[in-house]
Amino acid sequence: MLNFLRGAMLAVEPMNFVANLKYMGLGMLGIFIVMGVIIGVTLLTNTIFSRGDEEEEDN
Repeated sequence: MLNFLRGAMLAVEPMNFVANLKYMGLGMLGIFIVMGVIIGVTLLTNTIFSRGDEEEEDN
């Protein structure tokens, strides 16, 4: 049983983590860019379709 647990454990190498920080940063940047695009499209759609509603309410 203990031999199985030793074989299942992964070797942790800190330099691999440091080397992968670049890829993690690029992934987070991509997520923020996609979120920004979604927010921008939502705001643009809101402003386009709410202009007609405001004009109808004023009359």
